Amino acid sequence: MMTYREIFGIREFRALFVARLFTMTGVVLSSLALGTVMYHETGSPFLTAISLFGGPLVQLITARYLLASSDLLRPRTAMIFMASVSTATAAAQTLPGLRWWMRFLILAGGYVAMAATSGTVIALLSDIVPRDAFVLARATMNITVGGMQIIGNGVGAVLLALVSPSWLFGIAAMVSITAGVMARTGLSDRPPRATGKIVERSRRVNRELLTSPVIQPLYLMMWVPNGLVVGCEALFIPYARDHAGYLLAAGAVGMLAGDIAVGRFIPETLRDRLILPLRALLAVPFLVFPLEPPVPVAAVLVGISAFGYSASLPLQERLVGKTRAEVHGQAFGLSSTGLMVGQALGAVLAGGIAQLFAGARSVGWAMATMAVMSLLVTLVLRRGLQRSDGREAHDCPEPEQA
Repeated sequence: MMTYREIFGIREFRALFVARLFTMTGVVLSSLALGTVMYHETGSPFLTAISLFGGPLVQLITARYLLASSDLLRPRTAMIFMASVSTATAAAQTLPGLRWWMRFLILAGGYVAMAATSGTVIALLSDIVPRDAFVLARATMNITVGGMQIIGNGVGAVLLALVSPSWLFGIAAMVSITAGVMARTGLSDRPPRATGKIVERSRRVNRELLTSPVIQPLYLMMWVPNGLVVGCEALFIPYARDHAGYLLAAGAVGMLAGDIAVGRFIPETLRDRLILPLRALLAVPFLVFPLEPPVPVAAVLVGISAFGYSASLPLQERLVGKTRAEVHGQAFGLSSTGLMVGQALGAVLAGGIAQLFAGARSVGWAMATMAVMSLLVTLVLRRGLQRSDGREAHDCPEPEQA
């Protein structure tokens, strides 16, 4: 099993890691700035929530037609393109006199570009590192994402106390430029994985992946139990009020701990068998919330639950083994899109359930209901998941010839 020292000894991995670090910094700062501006200008919690979580729905619509770009574009070019779009959208948000709908159009433009390149980073990661190091490399990238969410939001909150949100947009634009420069100077210029027409190939490969008896259960196991539990997390603010930050922080810590433990210390044969237990661990702690545990106890439960997110690592490892190299970009792009959409829908469903319950414990019961649904979905998908146990590659569609 590779160590962190060995994996950071790979030059291109270091470049990809740093580029991803700056990319996530820009995403976090832009999101915080946009949510702040939207609420100050409109006073609408709904529009504010949409500005923070509505983007994946744009990506869902456009991914059907653009996902193949992750395989049809040169990987380094795709990363530079995404960095350029992030720079442009952050800079555009600083323009004076923007109406709320104009800000949404700018936001949507960024997510359209993301739909075209969402699988690039993970697919490139599978090219850069040896196959037996993929889970460690992916876990390390997850740590980057989780860490920057914690640090970026904390630093952003401090900056907002000193400067206007426009400054955050400006900083986000600068770090996005840096991400593009790192991709340009640190990554080799690999050729596209496939050829063909973007829209036609996107629809054809999406259909093949989503109807595959082997790949479909993998996707569903990545998306649905996870999304339902994210619905529980969407209720942290009504549950803990001003102390919700402690629950969010506990979740981030648990997620990072899971990525480190499963990615670095658990061997491949064992982590593959941990998929179902980890998915169950995601949900079980939330069954306690109807009892309204105090915030310190709730934080411990949330941290234990978030450890279960690490099931995504062996699931993604299976996805690498079950798809051919020429569709890795689209396969991971579809995985990322489905994951974000599942989380957004889980949050909406949890909020609706909380409204239906009456009484002081409505939020806790809503969390428990989402947890039960997550456990049931995991149980139902158990048999389908067994079809991806083997090591042979799934018969994915051959690349379309130009």
